[in-house]
Amino acid sequence: MSPVFPMLTVLSMFYYMCLRRRARTATRGEMNSRRAIESNTRALPINVEIVQYAKEVLDFSSHYGSENSMSYTMWNLAGIPNVYPSSGDFTQTAVFRTYGTWWDHCPSARLPFKRMPPTFCSQDYVELAFEEPVYPTAVHILETYHPGAVVRILACSANPYSQNPPAEVRWEILWSEAPTKVNGPQARQFTPCIKQINFPTNLIRLEVNSSLLDYYTELDAVVLHGVKERPMLSLKTSMIDMNDIDEDEDDEKYGCGMDTLNKQFSVVTLREWPTNGYFDKLPYELIQLILSHLTVPDLCRLAQTCKLLYQHCCDPLQYIHLSLQPYWARINDTSLEYLQSRCTLIQWLNLSWTGNRGAISVSGFSRFLKVCGSELVRLELSCGHFLNETCLEVITELCPNLQELNLSSCDKIPPQAFNHIAKVGSLKRLILYRTKVEQTALLSILNFCSELQHLSLGSCVMIEDYDLIASMMGAKCKKLRSLDLWRCKNITESGIAELASGCQLLEELDLGWCPTLQSSTGCFTNLARKLPNLQKLFLTANRSVCDTDIEELAANCTHLRQLDILGTRMVSPASLRKLLESCKDLSLLDVSFCSQIDNRAVLELNANFPNVFIKKSFTQ
Repeated sequence: MSPVFPMLTVLSMFYYMCLRRRARTATRGEMNSRRAIESNTRALPINVEIVQYAKEVLDFSSHYGSENSMSYTMWNLAGIPNVYPSSGDFTQTAVFRTYGTWWDHCPSARLPFKRMPPTFCSQDYVELAFEEPVYPTAVHILETYHPGAVVRILACSANPYSQNPPAEVRWEILWSEAPTKVNGPQARQFTPCIKQINFPTNLIRLEVNSSLLDYYTELDAVVLHGVKERPMLSLKTSMIDMNDIDEDEDDEKYGCGMDTLNKQFSVVTLREWPTNGYFDKLPYELIQLILSHLTVPDLCRLAQTCKLLYQHCCDPLQYIHLSLQPYWARINDTSLEYLQSRCTLIQWLNLSWTGNRGAISVSGFSRFLKVCGSELVRLELSCGHFLNETCLEVITELCPNLQELNLSSCDKIPPQAFNHIAKVGSLKRLILYRTKVEQTALLSILNFCSELQHLSLGSCVMIEDYDLIASMMGAKCKKLRSLDLWRCKNITESGIAELASGCQLLEELDLGWCPTLQSSTGCFTNLARKLPNLQKLFLTANRSVCDTDIEELAANCTHLRQLDILGTRMVSPASLRKLLESCKDLSLLDVSFCSQIDNRAVLELNANFPNVFIKKSFTQ
């Protein structure tokens, strides 16, 4: 046989691979369904492109606004633009809770999990439903202030408006990129080049990372372009980069293409080798140290190579700290079942964002904790919408050593369920941001969990009397170091006095958007005098903060690092100068919308105190 034919076979296989790769990553221009696609000189019918704004916001991890209003909330992403193309700080936009790295440098900051995949950098998310399922051809994100936070766009196969839930829910990454620094805060329309997918969608998820931003990012609307019929690609493809062929592996390794993850967990058929090479000569502990740098999917793959590495990769010591958050789209009951034998010694577990839309059941979660909960010290369950009262009861019964519990944005847990948390007397950190915890349950928790050091009650709207809560904290939680009361609606100077008198170890206090606190009552002066260890103090949107309060902080809280007095009308540049001279460690000072602090004053302060980030926001 002529050698030409094998060569032709190889070339045809390579051409097929190129076309397959091109089909997945074709640019929007190549997928433009408004044009007829030519194949063998035969024109196909034109597939009309549908353009639609988000109909509804289904889920999100956090927002700056209140649960009872529209200002700065994620719900502003539904519908047509409110602000774009204007730039600036507008209440009609969607704003996440944090920005920059300030939250990583305060007393309440949590230690990060190790062995996280390098491509996963998402900090927050929002999920949007659209009217018509389409094959996406473009996604436009209208950013109106400090753009550049969006790092990932995903599409879901499930139709949120369908009466029949699908047997399997698939998520595909349309676009993903590391966070980038954008020059300037001006508005822009962000239209990344998205990947073609093989199913129609009307559920889009944005994931953001605001760590590089100088202020809160603000989003106005999301526009989904797509076609009803799956588009075909022209054979007139452009030159393909050879390096593109390998990128599928990365998608499967770190993205939502982890369809084989459960199979990797369960593989037990191993190759027989006469020796294990040089690994036989290495000490067991050294191999364990080497493998500790691998991600979970890499451990699963390596376990398939030989019996020696299988033994190492399945050793429970490799799973002392385990974060499954990067793989939220593929974690289900089966995944947890396969991991049970490996996680018998687990101490830190992160299941944040996982289990939604039926992926994790109450019984599956309970079975996992029954095997793996006895040594748990830290449990992260942020945005775990599968959680119910049974789950909290299981946690408190099967995790006797638990010290940290994060239920942030678990807004499906019924109010009465939180009573179970009071059984965990060893708790040192409890995050209840945006939950439905009620006053009776919270009082019980404070009474029995006297070891608490970090407590977050931000946006807990079902608590009726925050003064009573503050009084209980002052009486029972003497070790409290950080307290988040963001947007608590009814705390007064009486509650602040009880808190300051009883919790004198406080280093961080967030009283942002607490409208019932007035400087004229002396509450802020009292705080400054009673809490000399304060490093972070947020008095956001309290218009009554005055020079006297700032001068008391300068005199008594010399360790202050972060201060937010956005919106006050009573603070002058002179008092801020005293504060900056006294608080040598101050790194963040937010004076946005402070009527007496104009741009000239900010420039002068910046010139004299260059190590302090002084933020002055604006609206056009």
